[in-house]
Amino acid sequence: MKYLDSLFSLKGRGALVTGAARGNGLAIAEALLKAGAAVVLADVLAPELGRVVARLKRAGLKAHARAADVTNPDERAELVRFAERATGHVDILVNNAGITLPHAAMDYPEAHWERTYQVNLKAPFELSRLAARAMARRRRGVILNITSLNAELAFPDNPAYMACKGALKQLTKSMALDFGARGIRVNSIGPGYFRTAMTNGSWGDPARRAARAARTALGRWGRPEDLAGAVIFLASDAASYVTGQDLYVDGGWLIKGL
Repeated sequence: MKYLDSLFSLKGRGALVTGAARGNGLAIAEALLKAGAAVVLADVLAPELGRVVARLKRAGLKAHARAADVTNPDERAELVRFAERATGHVDILVNNAGITLPHAAMDYPEAHWERTYQVNLKAPFELSRLAARAMARRRRGVILNITSLNAELAFPDNPAYMACKGALKQLTKSMALDFGARGIRVNSIGPGYFRTAMTNGSWGDPARRAARAARTALGRWGRPEDLAGAVIFLASDAASYVTGQDLYVDGGWLIKGL
């Protein structure tokens, strides 16, 4: 067990997780905390963020809250500086914050496109550059980009989300190449259909809920805690020679033909 503990332990490491007030982001932050990392949870949902961090602290976990809009350049820069101060050093960045603004493609609003791009693609790039500068000084770091099934598959009436998730997958590979010589690993995790606030509409419809479960090989929806193993693996020394890869946590959705 000592070997496994050392291989997967994140003790002494600092992490920053965006979109961490609820859903997948919160589950990711909790996984990192339980593996021993000190974690800054960032989100625009300040009241929710404050409540969850207070709960985590009561449980003895090294959690810190920072309300921030990742599309704001000044707030992005201050967020990374805050994380460095709060945790000592940011060794792990998880770009999880994301939005979905569905609308028919033929008249897709320009404002929807721009907002999706700013949150889902530009913010991860800019935060990664900021964090990577600090990581490069220590010659060690991990960046995890949370993509989606939609980095591979098209769903209807959401062109900006499809485009940005596909681009984030390729950006992951680009940054893995550009940052690798500085000791920084960059990978992506693509959740399948998970029960979160973003998917409440489908979950609340019994027919759609059943159809999405049947689309997977495992016959069920994902739960946020299903991401824990993938996150800890890729953030830890167990994945020390893994970079530029895409790990789909989708219950077998992508592999199911019939």
